[in-house]
Amino acid sequence: MSFRFRAGKNASSGMGVADHCKGTFLELQRKKAHRYVIFKIDEKKNEVVVEKTGNPAESYDDFTSALPENDCRYAIFDFVTSENCQKSKIFFIAWSPATSRIRAKMLYATSKDRLRHELDEVLYEIQATDPTEMELDVLKERVY
Repeated sequence: MSFRFRAGKNASSGMGVADHCKGTFLELQRKKAHRYVIFKIDEKKNEVVVEKTGNPAESYDDFTSALPENDCRYAIFDFVTSENCQKSKIFFIAWSPATSRIRAKMLYATSKDRLRHELDEVLYEIQATDPTEMELDVLKERVY
C-alpha cells in the first residue's frame, strides 16, 4: 500500500480548510449559536469541512455520542463553567480512535495544525484515542 500526498499550497499542512469552517467557529465563539462543531476531512474536496453542529441546549453526552466510534474527527466544544459567573472555555478536540484506519489517522494528524491555525483563540486542546481521554472530568481538570 502506498500513500500519495498532493503537493501544492497545503502540502506542508495537510488538507485545506473550507471557508465555512471559520464562520461556523465564529458563530459558536461569538454568537453562542452552537454548543459544538464537528469537522471532518472531505478527501474528494481535499479540505476540512463542517460535518455537524450541536444546538446550544445540547449536552456533553450529546456531543460525544455524535463522534464516530471508528473514524477520526476534529471538534470544537464550548465548555461553559458555572463558577460564580458563567465563562466559556472553548476546547479543540482531535478525536482519533485506536480502531480507525491508519490512513485516516495520518490525514488527521498532518492536517490538524492548519485547522488549529484557522480557529485562533482556542486555548485548550485535547488529543483523544479513547473516550476516557475526553470525559467531562478531563475538561474540568484543564479549566480549573
